[in-house]
Amino acid sequence: MRTIIFLLYLVIASANYAQTYNQIKVNNDITLVKITDNAFIHISYTNDSQFGRFPSNGLILINNNEAFLFDTPTTILQTEELVDFITDSLKLKTIGFVPNHWHNDCTGGLAYLKKIGVKTYANQLTIDILKQKGQSYPDSGFKDSLQLFLGDKGILCYYLGAAHSMDNIVVWIPSEKILFAGCMAKSTNSTNLGNTVDGDLKAYPITIQKVIDKFPSAKIVIPGHGNCGGIELLTHTYKLIQKQ
Repeated sequence: MRTIIFLLYLVIASANYAQTYNQIKVNNDITLVKITDNAFIHISYTNDSQFGRFPSNGLILINNNEAFLFDTPTTILQTEELVDFITDSLKLKTIGFVPNHWHNDCTGGLAYLKKIGVKTYANQLTIDILKQKGQSYPDSGFKDSLQLFLGDKGILCYYLGAAHSMDNIVVWIPSEKILFAGCMAKSTNSTNLGNTVDGDLKAYPITIQKVIDKFPSAKIVIPGHGNCGGIELLTHTYKLIQKQ
């Protein structure tokens, strides 16, 4: 019951959140929310037989005529629709991809990205898990950190420890002061940690504290589901762990 209520909240909160920022409706299942001049959150909706319809967040960083994608929608079709919109409507070429962790709300469209020649990177743990499960996996792995560039904009990927999943990472975009924390971070209205079946509750608070300590200048923190905010999302998540 708590999970159903949580997912219902995500749907309502996401709808209210999208109204706060400039938004672009790609179709009935995908919305883009512009959070800086160079970044969009992509919100995709999944229809689940048990829990109904719920949203998931990803990030698009843009620079000049190129785009870098962080997390895909849950399906190949939605990922294709998202990339087509980036190409045809935003007039950008998607050149790179990094998932937050191995779950399908991060990697569901990975096979399509590889098919069209997008360069793909991930935590080596993510690659290893996807290989074990017989799923498509990124081409290049890293152990602790990875620095990439989209033109002159840096992209810094860090593995700071297990939390929501054993392999979850955070992505820091210094030029935008954006921290894409993914599913390890919870929106401020979340009342629980959600799905932790593949995570580590003992390591969770340690990892979140590392993130808080490392990114005190973050202005926008993006969770895997629900509204973005500031550093308060991380402190709220830490409090939820203490109650778990």
